[in-house]
Amino acid sequence: MSSYTGGSRLTYSEYLRLNELLELQSGEIGCEREINNDETHFIIIHQIFELWFKLILSELRCARNLLMSSHVEEAEIPKVVGHLNRVTEICRLMANQWKVMETLSPQDFLVFRDKLGTASGFESWQMRELEFLMGLKNDNRSKGMDPLKHYKKLANENPTYLKGLKILEKTIKEPSLDDVLKKWLERTPIQGSFISDKNDEKFVEEFIDNYLDSMIDQNKKTLENMGEYSSVDIETLEARFESNILSAREYLRPEGKTNRGRAGLLFIEAYRDLPLLAWPRKLIDSFVELEESMVIFRTYHARMVERIIGRRVGTGGSSGVDYLDETTKYRIFKDLWGVRTILIKKSALPAISNSELYDFK
Repeated sequence: MSSYTGGSRLTYSEYLRLNELLELQSGEIGCEREINNDETHFIIIHQIFELWFKLILSELRCARNLLMSSHVEEAEIPKVVGHLNRVTEICRLMANQWKVMETLSPQDFLVFRDKLGTASGFESWQMRELEFLMGLKNDNRSKGMDPLKHYKKLANENPTYLKGLKILEKTIKEPSLDDVLKKWLERTPIQGSFISDKNDEKFVEEFIDNYLDSMIDQNKKTLENMGEYSSVDIETLEARFESNILSAREYLRPEGKTNRGRAGLLFIEAYRDLPLLAWPRKLIDSFVELEESMVIFRTYHARMVERIIGRRVGTGGSSGVDYLDETTKYRIFKDLWGVRTILIKKSALPAISNSELYDFK
């Protein structure tokens, strides 16, 4: 495509603002000196990450806004799935982007590492905003890594960081994706009963009781088969299966109170072949795939850093690779991962009540 600008038509270069974009790799504000290929490569990769973060934030907000309605039309669910799937593919692409970074040798990086000063990826306000928007809480972060506290300190030192601080302060007060997902799951019709129905509590409690009974029965049969051939002694096996039942009870009735959202999630996962649940299960799968892709992105990041700088202290003063490894343990949509521990095979599931509700109309 031509970059000719003499006429009235919009050109490729003008549309992408290439003249401005390609001037942004100096590494220092107001610096016009040449930098070597290694540092140019380092800068470009991180700039690309920030551009992807910008798109991810937009996609996640669109998904959140669609899902936060008090009544989500069925036609809206595929749109939410589409937004989440795009983010998942971006995260997969970004994970592989670390492979390009691995072409940088430890000695090549040390040539310009000191120029970074205390600059750290933790200061990426878009990445921190992304975490807030998804629903990551400070209590679940690595100890001492509080983004708001850090950004307030940065803003006091340099007004440049005020924009990032204001955005983070605003985003942390908004409903997160995890928040709206939980509210959406609470409205799942369970055994044909809706949350607004008069006898809904009765139907939900019966479903949970019947499911737990089926789970206990399945565990007994599995234990009988396993006990004969397992290298683990029977007492240990019995304790493990009992722990499985106790965790299922605590999952569905934390502190003795039924969690309807988790019951709804279990219902969707257990009876996922029902026609009415086709898109709800796709939605749940898209959330799981999104978080999985984030974990892979963080894992690739940690291994790349370990390969290049080993176990030394990070540029921002963090524990470096140890901190990055901690971030790979972050889970935001915990209920979606937890329900997998208590699923049982289809043939053992309690019978469906009001099954006509879930069929094709």
